[in-house]
Amino acid sequence: MALLLLSDDTYDQPITGTVLVLLLIDLSTIISTWHLNRAIILYCRLVLPGQFRRVYRILITFGSCVIASTILAWVIAVPKFAVIHKSLAGFPSGVDTVSLTINHVKLGLNGYGLDWFRGIINALFYNLVYGVLLAVQDLFVYRKRLEQSEQEKEQLRIANLQSQLDVLKQQVNPHFLFNSLNTLSSLISEDAQQAEQFVDKLSGVYRYVLRANEQHLTTLEAELHFIDAYYHLLQTRYGSGLSLTVNVDEGYHLCQLPPLTLQLLVENAVKHNVVSPKRPLRILITVDEQGRLVVGNTLQRKTTRVLSNGVGLSNIVAKYQMLNLAPPSVDKSAEQFTVRLPLLMCQAATYKLKRNGS
Repeated sequence: MALLLLSDDTYDQPITGTVLVLLLIDLSTIISTWHLNRAIILYCRLVLPGQFRRVYRILITFGSCVIASTILAWVIAVPKFAVIHKSLAGFPSGVDTVSLTINHVKLGLNGYGLDWFRGIINALFYNLVYGVLLAVQDLFVYRKRLEQSEQEKEQLRIANLQSQLDVLKQQVNPHFLFNSLNTLSSLISEDAQQAEQFVDKLSGVYRYVLRANEQHLTTLEAELHFIDAYYHLLQTRYGSGLSLTVNVDEGYHLCQLPPLTLQLLVENAVKHNVVSPKRPLRILITVDEQGRLVVGNTLQRKTTRVLSNGVGLSNIVAKYQMLNLAPPSVDKSAEQFTVRLPLLMCQAATYKLKRNGS
C-alpha cells in the first residue's frame, strides 16, 4: 500500500514545501488506513465470533475494509489534489476506465474519484497482516488457556484425591469400639488390673488413629507398635482363638507405608474368618526377600455371610493408588490368605540387611 502511494510521479520532483505536504498527507493516509482496517478487523472478530461463522466473518471483514479504505483514500485525495493543482477543478467525478502501468507499478480501477483497486489492495494487505498476527495471538492464548485448564484439572484432581484420602483415613470400623467397650465392661467387674491395662491399650489405639488422620505415610515401626496394642484388645476378647506373630527385622522399621494398613488387614482377617479356640486364627506379619511387607492369615471362612462396609483391602488399594505407589498383591489358596505390601524408602535398610547377611 505504501508502494502505491510513494510511487507517485510527484516525488520525482525536487524537495519543496509542496512535496513535503504531499509526503505528510501520504504518511497520514498510511497511518489512518492502518488504524481503520485494524478497527474493522477487531470489531468483526468481536461481533462475529465462533468457528462456524468464519467464512461469513472473513467476507464481511474484507468487504468492509475495501469500502472503508476506498472512501478514506477518496477523502484524503481531495486535499492532495488541491495541493497539487492549487484547486479542485478537474477532480475526478465521472467513471474512469481501468489503467495499468507495469514499469511504474501503477494500476487503477476508478469510478467517480474512488480508487477501488487501491481499496482492494489495502484490504488484502491488512487482512493478511492481521490474519497472521491474530493467528499467532490466538495460538498463544490457546496454549495459555490450555495450560491453565490443565493446571486447574490437576488441582481439582489433587483436591479430590485428598478428600477421598481423608475419608479413607477415617474409615475405622465403629463396631470395634463398641465391642471393646463391652469387653472393658466385663473386665471391670472381673479383673480391675487387666481392665486398666485394656483402657491404656484402647486409648493408645485411638490416639494413633487420630494422629494417622494428619499424615499420608508412617513408619513400619509405628504401625507395629500400634498393631501390638490393637492385637491386645482383640486377644483379650478372643483369647486363644487368635494369635499374631510378628517377624520383621529392625532394619525395616524406618520403611514407610500408609497409616492403619496393618489394622485394616488384621480387622479384615478377624471379620471374615472363624475365630475360636478350636479353630484358632493365626496371623503372621513378616517381610519377604523383595522387601515387601507380608501379612498372611489362615483361611477359615465363616459359614454365614459377613456384612461389609467396603472398608478393608479395597481401602488399602485405594490409599496406595492415591499416593501413586505400587499396588499391593494378593495371594489366596485353600488354606492361606496373603497380602504383600510395597514399602517406601527401604533402599538403605535393604542394603544394610544384605551386607549383614553376607
